[in-house]
Amino acid sequence: MIDSFRRDPNQHVTSSGEIIDLKLEHGQRHKESDSFDVETAIENTATSPLARKLEARHVQMIAIGGAIGTGLFVGSGKALAAGGPASLIIAFIITGLMLYCTVYALGEMSCLFPIAGSFSAFATRFLDPAWGFAMGWNYALQWMVTLPLSIVAASMTIQYWDSPISPALWVTIFLVLIISINLFGVNGFGEAGFWFALVKVIAIIGFIILGIILDCGGGPNHDYIGGRYWRDPGAFNYGFKGLCSVFITAAFAFSGTELVGLAAAETADPRKSLPLAVKQTFWRISLFYLISLTLIGLLVPYNDERLLNGKTGADAKASPFVLAITNAGIPVLPSIFNTIIMLAVLSVGSSSIYGSSRTLAALAEQRQAPQLLSYIDRKGRPLVSILVTSLIGLIAYTAVMSPDAEGEVFNWLLAISGLSSIFTWLTICLCHIRFRAAWKLQGHAVSNLPFISILGIYGSWLGFLLNSLVFIAQFWIGFAPEGYADMTVKETVEGFFMVYLAAPIILVSGVGYKIWMRTRWVRLAEVDLKTGIWGGMENLEDMRTAEREERRQWGVMKRGWDWVC
Repeated sequence: MIDSFRRDPNQHVTSSGEIIDLKLEHGQRHKESDSFDVETAIENTATSPLARKLEARHVQMIAIGGAIGTGLFVGSGKALAAGGPASLIIAFIITGLMLYCTVYALGEMSCLFPIAGSFSAFATRFLDPAWGFAMGWNYALQWMVTLPLSIVAASMTIQYWDSPISPALWVTIFLVLIISINLFGVNGFGEAGFWFALVKVIAIIGFIILGIILDCGGGPNHDYIGGRYWRDPGAFNYGFKGLCSVFITAAFAFSGTELVGLAAAETADPRKSLPLAVKQTFWRISLFYLISLTLIGLLVPYNDERLLNGKTGADAKASPFVLAITNAGIPVLPSIFNTIIMLAVLSVGSSSIYGSSRTLAALAEQRQAPQLLSYIDRKGRPLVSILVTSLIGLIAYTAVMSPDAEGEVFNWLLAISGLSSIFTWLTICLCHIRFRAAWKLQGHAVSNLPFISILGIYGSWLGFLLNSLVFIAQFWIGFAPEGYADMTVKETVEGFFMVYLAAPIILVSGVGYKIWMRTRWVRLAEVDLKTGIWGGMENLEDMRTAEREERRQWGVMKRGWDWVC
């Protein structure tokens, strides 16, 4: 057991000097003055000794487990109050479309290059090392702050039952549980994530069935609701600005779906597992969200004061799911659903250590983070990165020690992670655009790719455009929120950074790194399209031909099912 914690003997983080000397020997060193060596970064992420033990079912449920949490179960209530039921659905449909474009683009690149760091490594490879640095640290920071967010949220759900036990004790219990799951290695994390996600999926399906019954008047009070709340108080609240204010909640709710790409480096057979995971993950999450939120808009009016009565965005007392069941007069189900919310939050907490630790380790392998973070033991665990992320979880104690600080800490942590998902998705779409351009320029056929995005390059352009528009809309909401004319300067500035804090962090880190390291934009002709390919570039066409032959044996129904999901 002790021996398993020692560094993997096969791990070798190539130093810049080795690559530079090799290139000088063959006359390949460029004359530019940039001091970051992209080839070193690519080689290290492609040969990372992370353990490939995840199966297809694990990858699908890891993404679902990371995405379905407080954003859906609790945050949707605040979004409903801010924009009304129509704005809620429209914002989630648009965000779902953004996600559709993004996840398919990510799936195409990750099936070909199932490397450590995934999209942060792609940004360094296809765009600019400075962009990869900003994107990688932004993503790691997003999951780092999600850990204390999740622990605070889980401890707060306990207060639903007026527990006499100190919230600090619950923080300790939940923190130890989450860390322990991740120390069992990727297979232990995959199993825990699978069962956590399965509970959430069953709960949402159960709520959808219950919601339809309640809306049709099948509840204990036999009250037919129909579209009553769409007429009074109405479908929209605060018009277009109300719609824009819902986007940040939608992005936070969908965040975590991109974990399917990060898990590619630890998947046993990414060529077979990832396409299935990408397609099914998107459809499951989108359908669960849109159907359940449509029912929420029918069962709970947006002017219900209880939607805004939560101390923070994680208070289950403000959950529209719990309110819908409470309004129906069903005595036991609210407590049961509160338990589901607690499990969902703990699942996201577990995913946060996974997402952050893998990203930090990949950054270190690319020499964009302290080298100590690249330590991977013989079980394939990035131990130091797991430890660093776990230590950030201690912030949760500052929130629960003081009732006054609880909401403040939660909201500022949420502000840091708020726009991070939008920047991540925007980067993935841009990486795919650059990848396709380099693939074509260097004479490769798209038909040889192991997985091809249905929307192709046009989908990535659409995803890039929509993500950019959301960035602009959030700036407008932060700069001129509803009722800003009656706000003080302090309230206006604080409100702006609550919405847009992630943007200056991204900008300062990216620009600062570019100036310090003198990085340059990667030219399409110089993009490395060979290192890290699963099975090797020389076998790519043969493997694709074999897959086509196998598909020719399928029936019409199986082909149709494979095309969709």
